[in-house]
Amino acid sequence: MAQTAFETSLEVLLEQPKMYRVLLLNDDWTAMDFVVNILVEVFEKTTDEAMAIMLKVHNEGIGVCGIYTYDIAELKTQIVKEKAHKHGYPLRVKTEEMP
Repeated sequence: MAQTAFETSLEVLLEQPKMYRVLLLNDDWTAMDFVVNILVEVFEKTTDEAMAIMLKVHNEGIGVCGIYTYDIAELKTQIVKEKAHKHGYPLRVKTEEMP
């Protein structure tokens, strides 16, 4: 029986962490090249991937930058907010738990 209790405890420890997506929201003032640079620098996207995400945000109002664990998603969200503020852009970004 001790072995069964150990296996059950081990299963709980190996549970997958919840995942969160970082979303960019469209605005009419943030430069498109700034958004592309953010996606390349912060989210490690290729230029082509960054362009595709930027256009999705521009055309549809929202786009996914990436999916991460909570701590990483929040860190990247904060970095984007700080960079946007530093450059005078009202770029909106948020972290959302995956369904």
